[in-house]
Amino acid sequence: MDGAPVLDDGFPASRLFSQGYSYTYDDVIFLPHYIDFPTDAVSLSTKLSRRVSLATPCVSSPMDTVTESSMAAAMASLGAIGIVHSNTPASNQAALVRLAKSHKIPFNYELIFKSPSDSILSVEEFSSSPCIFVTESGREKSKLLGTVKKSDWEKLADKEVRISEYMTKSPVSLPSSYSFEDVAGYLAKEKLDFVPLMRDNGEEGEDIVNLVTSDDVERIQGFPKLGLPSLGSDGNFLVGAAIGTRELDKERLEHLVKAGVNVVVLDSSQGNSSYQIEMIKYAKKTYPELDLIGGNVVTTYQAQNLIQAGVDGLRVGMGSGSICTTQEVCAVGRGQATAVYKVASIATQSGVPVIADGGISNSGHIVKALTLGASTVMMGSFLAGSSEAPGTYVYQGGRRVKKYRGMGSLEAMMKGSDARYLGDKAKLKIAQGVVGAVADKGSVLKFIPYTMQAVKQGFQDLGASSLQSAHDLLRSGVLRLEVRTGAAQVEGGVHGLVSYEKKSF
Repeated sequence: MDGAPVLDDGFPASRLFSQGYSYTYDDVIFLPHYIDFPTDAVSLSTKLSRRVSLATPCVSSPMDTVTESSMAAAMASLGAIGIVHSNTPASNQAALVRLAKSHKIPFNYELIFKSPSDSILSVEEFSSSPCIFVTESGREKSKLLGTVKKSDWEKLADKEVRISEYMTKSPVSLPSSYSFEDVAGYLAKEKLDFVPLMRDNGEEGEDIVNLVTSDDVERIQGFPKLGLPSLGSDGNFLVGAAIGTRELDKERLEHLVKAGVNVVVLDSSQGNSSYQIEMIKYAKKTYPELDLIGGNVVTTYQAQNLIQAGVDGLRVGMGSGSICTTQEVCAVGRGQATAVYKVASIATQSGVPVIADGGISNSGHIVKALTLGASTVMMGSFLAGSSEAPGTYVYQGGRRVKKYRGMGSLEAMMKGSDARYLGDKAKLKIAQGVVGAVADKGSVLKFIPYTMQAVKQGFQDLGASSLQSAHDLLRSGVLRLEVRTGAAQVEGGVHGLVSYEKKSF
């Protein structure tokens, strides 16, 4: 390469994104650069915000069909982070944060509690759990007396009999601080089907915080080996949470800080508002050690206002999500590739990391978002339908699916997300999102590692061994891009086949 003439081919990003077009990821393509390192030499470590670092540049979106405690725990175990949604009472959101941070297991079960005098009349009462816990009061914060295995209940002739007559008494439990490997070893040694994990709350006694089954162990041991988890200074998982910009959100923020939240995202569809700027100033003054991510923004003007207000990170995207109709309904927004490049160009001058939020459908989109200046990508539909996403699976047209809805959908707004669109006080609710379904994807513990390996291969083709290297190559004009015609986009995908099966891994 040394001494070779520099040939003018393709366009630098500064020229491509200054011609008045709003480009999304599929509209642009990077030209390959020079490879002088192996794929495994690529580092994807990054910054979520000024003081929060991640080994994996992925963030799960604060949507009520994407991120609760299971997703947050799984993302942290992968070196990424989950942002727990705020479409729930503040106390419940704080409880979800505590639950995700409380142990080293990369998933959470929905725990079901009954009292000894109760009866279990339907299999649906077990939800997705293999057992029901029996406590003195039938509530979570009560002494554990026994368990009812789903398999034992199914064998009962009389389903109306009281639980006390057939429950397994004094079940074995383990501390929630045990690692997955420790729990797996114990289950194998004792030949148990499952074991509850308990957290010591001092004078209040012990709480059940999770459950691990032998099936979980077998399933996860077949997944790719987990890398470095996202841990805070206290040794617990890093977990983020969303809040709004109303007066009541100051109380929500206090709940989250007490729960140990590591980063807070101000969740607004249009973040350049007096409401958000006032909340940024309040939060930074009240909790100066807490990193705060502002947004959403798509222009340099919006970004500059929030940076001046004191944000530690920016969330970029408006109307680019698969279930978002903001651009269609409100005629505002921007193509995601252009938005990420423009906002990152101004944010990098202040050392503020950028989250590319929306429009991620494949590993190539992640490569484009990160190379265009983002430090992380936020994903909704990409993670929806996974084992860790909230909700239960149903069959639709023969396919196993989970509900996935936009926070701007009328259904989500009825639960409180209308404040995100500054419409909570409006007499008429206008939807900026839809409700849909997403096919079962399996566990994020499996498909995120494979996706990140594909991202590393993309970076290798670009000649960038790290995110910082990719950003430098882009800004210097070494990396070149072109716009793809519709025919070029078709050619770049699978085409010309009568039938095919597409598997990413």
